[in-house]
Amino acid sequence: MAVTVSQTQVRSILTRTSGFLRTVCSHSLQPYQGCSFGSALCGIGCYVRHNGLLTRGRAWGSFLEVRTNAADAYQRQVVVERRWARRNGHFSIFLSSSTDPFVPQEKKYGVTAAILAAMCDMPPDELILQTHSHTIAQYVDRLTTLAAVCNLRVHISIESDRDTLPGLPAPASSVDRRFAAAALLRAAGIRVVITSAPLLPIADPEAFFGRIAAHADAVVIDHFIGGDGSSKGSRTRRTSLPQAMASVDAACTDLAYRDRMVDIARRHLPGRVGVSVDGFAGRFLLP
Repeated sequence: MAVTVSQTQVRSILTRTSGFLRTVCSHSLQPYQGCSFGSALCGIGCYVRHNGLLTRGRAWGSFLEVRTNAADAYQRQVVVERRWARRNGHFSIFLSSSTDPFVPQEKKYGVTAAILAAMCDMPPDELILQTHSHTIAQYVDRLTTLAAVCNLRVHISIESDRDTLPGLPAPASSVDRRFAAAALLRAAGIRVVITSAPLLPIADPEAFFGRIAAHADAVVIDHFIGGDGSSKGSRTRRTSLPQAMASVDAACTDLAYRDRMVDIARRHLPGRVGVSVDGFAGRFLLP
């Protein structure tokens, strides 16, 4: 699918959270609107594709709006928003919840890089940096600087040990490349969390969660049931993802599958397994 790229300027970039993210962080930040990974495997089950206010009739994955002044907007807002957030807790940012910060166009436009640089000078109390792309490893030096001035958690999505599901597109980044990025960042002293969300059928769960234990500090597991913001996963069931999942393992489209994977993960990562929103917030199950 061709991606239409446009440039825009925004008046504000920090959004006070509500809904799913409300107990995770005080703010979200989107360097881009839309996502050029929308037609990759991760985009098929992405909950954002159901947000009509954002897509405005456009196919998810067909558009990307580059917020060219995002770093400047952050610098304008940060003092006021930090003061607001600290009235009830701490100033924490999820970057980002509806687009990947490291889409291929980041190499050209550098929006996320500029935001991270601004945060090094004016840091939040906590930053959760979520991506599906191995290219985050290219920013290890900046992330190391940022980790020294705020509580940084890098979340790398690895939903399964499989790179493909029948009839669906390839992932934006291979499983091996994402694990390699996780290992590199962790070796640099950066806290790394693997997010298996939405959880896809896993060929060898014992080996998969053992690999996560070796490459990351924790894992978050979430199923599309409960994870896509709809009753019984009805949004995701309108996509081709559940059928492709069921063609590999008929049991994996049931919430009980998540619970079985959680039990296996807890053996490999005792005290380092989070489930659904609690995991994204850094709240992990007891060993």
